[in-house]
Order: sequence, then C-alpha cells, then structure tokens
Amino acid sequence: MIFGLSGVNAMEDLAGTGALDALVSAIAARDPGDLPLVLLGYVLTAAALWFLGGRKWALIYVALIPFVNWSFSWAPTVHLPGLEEFGFNPVTVVTGLVLVVRDFTQREMRHKVLIAMAMGVAWSFYYAPANIALASATAFAIAELIDWALFTFTRFRLSTRVMLSSLIAAPVDTTVFLIGAGALTFPNWLMSIIGKLFGAAVVSGVMRSRGE
Repeated sequence: MIFGLSGVNAMEDLAGTGALDALVSAIAARDPGDLPLVLLGYVLTAAALWFLGGRKWALIYVALIPFVNWSFSWAPTVHLPGLEEFGFNPVTVVTGLVLVVRDFTQREMRHKVLIAMAMGVAWSFYYAPANIALASATAFAIAELIDWALFTFTRFRLSTRVMLSSLIAAPVDTTVFLIGAGALTFPNWLMSIIGKLFGAAVVSGVMRSRGE
C-alpha cells in the first residue's frame, strides 16, 4: 500500500511538473529562459495600459492579438464535407472578436486605442513566426484604422457600429494578411471572412438584445 501511494504521488508530481512546463513553454514561447523578461514585459504592458486609461477590455485586446497570431501555427483546419479546399480555422472566429474588443477598448481609452494596438502587434513578433507577425501587423494597421474611423465618426448605435466596422474591416484585414502570409486563395479568403463576421455577429446580436 505504501508503494502504491508513493507511485500515485510520483505520477501526480510528474503531471504537475508537466503542466508547469507546458505553462512556461506557452508564456516563454521562444525559450524558457525568457520567462523572467516576458513576465516583466507583461507587467510593464499592463502598467502602461492602465496609465493610458485602459482597463479590462484593453488588457483583453492586447492579449488577443498575439494569441490569434500564435494560434495559427497549431490550430487545426476544419474542412467542409465534399469541399476539401474550403478549410475553416476556428481561430478566425476569435479574430473577428478582436475587432469587436477593439471597439470596447476605444470606449475605455478613446484614440489611445491605437497605442494598445501597437502593443499587441509588438507582442506578436515574440509569439508568432516573423512572416505571420509581419503580415498581421500590416493587416491590423490597415483594418484597425478603418475600424477606428468608422467607430469614431459614425453615430449609429453601438451594436450597429460594431457590425458595420467588422463588415468593412474584416475583408481588408483578411486580404492583407493572406497576401503577407503567402496563403491567399479564394477558399481561404472566403472562409476566413465568414469566421470573423460570425464572431462579430454574435457579439453584435447580444449587444442589440441588451439595447446597446
């Protein structure tokens, strides 16, 4: 019985160690030795956002940008039955939500949201391959400026502005990103836009049901 308990405890220790290693690998993606500097970067980023007026939405926004870019390196592609060339990456739904979260972040930070965008893109160069990060940086710079202008200068209700800005920004973002990543095909382009707009439509619908 003693040996049995020892074996269980050893397995639990190994499992705990494995989980800890996985967490460290996720945070310090390039090298576990980077962990102290990465954590310091997190603290400095959060402090800068707070100083600029960002709160929870700003933190989510800056975190989502590198997360989306990183996830494209491992997320599986789901193919439509009978249409293998039409692959759907589930992460594209989250990409659509980034545009929505950006709108909420602008409510917190106003025009300083552009600084938050730059922070998120900068983190992408650590977590994503260089070509993906560069393509994403270009796409975000263009699409987010479109989104910012629509959100700033239109006077529609918030749910309408969220959906309208996504309708215009998502195709631009997708086109620029796929060109930069060297993956522009009509199936990729179409499925990416559908995924992004689905995420935006869900949030917009929830907001509209709440009278926003």
